[in-house]
Amino acid sequence: MGSRVSREDFEWVYTDQPHADRRREILAKYPEIKSLMKPDSNLKWIIILMVLTQLVAFYLVRDLDWKWVMFWAYAFGSCVNHSMTLAIHEIAHNFTFGHHKTLWNRWFGMFANLPIGIPYSISFKRYHMDHHRYLGADGIDVDIPTDFEGWFFCTTFRKFMWVILQPLFYAFRPLFINPKPVSYLEIINTISQITFDIIVYYVFGIKSLVYMLAASLLGLGLHPISGHFIAEHYMFLKGHETYSYYGPLNLLTFNVGYHNEHHDFPNVPGKNLPLVRKIAAEYYDNLPHYNSWAKVLYDFVMDDTISPYSRIKRPPNGQELLE
Repeated sequence: MGSRVSREDFEWVYTDQPHADRRREILAKYPEIKSLMKPDSNLKWIIILMVLTQLVAFYLVRDLDWKWVMFWAYAFGSCVNHSMTLAIHEIAHNFTFGHHKTLWNRWFGMFANLPIGIPYSISFKRYHMDHHRYLGADGIDVDIPTDFEGWFFCTTFRKFMWVILQPLFYAFRPLFINPKPVSYLEIINTISQITFDIIVYYVFGIKSLVYMLAASLLGLGLHPISGHFIAEHYMFLKGHETYSYYGPLNLLTFNVGYHNEHHDFPNVPGKNLPLVRKIAAEYYDNLPHYNSWAKVLYDFVMDDTISPYSRIKRPPNGQELLE
């Protein structure tokens, strides 16, 4: 197991990401995939049901003992709230109302944000588009850990703590790597979220408020679903920077596990990504993939060759990629 990981820097590459080339090649061979690039008509109803489910949960936990509040926050609320963050991921790609109603998607994202307890939706949209356009670009893609994370979280125990603290790193990393001016929609997102949190406190009480916030922090930290954070782009095999997951948790996560397919076709909603894989099977079946996010978390913590440094990183200037 060892006391320290062997990596001391990111895996620097000077070539472009593979997804654009593969997309062009697949579309030339299978143009019918373009028919899958349309909004998901069921998405908004699923999200409304999820919000209502958490409202019922707020009511049910309001008088429980604290130990049961925390138990249900982890056992149930964490699954719903983590799933909701991935619903917001779908909304960020305009899959609820389509690209011609972008503002409708932003307002609906704020609605989906409510049971998470922390304003998230609008900022995620702004940074996630950079992640797709500039995958791995130094100083632009805020999914890349900081140098401090790679340097400090370099032992088994520290990597374990890093997994637990993932929500905090994802929240604050953009402020250090690629800060953006605050937009008016982010201000509205924050005000509406704080207002909702206050309402939850006054209507249901402190236990419901703690349940909501704990569900988000626990669900995005040491939780089986959180394996997708590491599974998607951490380089377990040299030369491969994006990995798909084809296990059952895709049912709770809007098929975010189909991650090679998603980066190849970011205009295809999650419900159609399995069809992309089925149509273009020869492009995906031989790529390395996972069947267990829990095992990904275990391997990340226990493997001395893997750390927050295990990411491909590119120079930020596209010209440098050609030199």
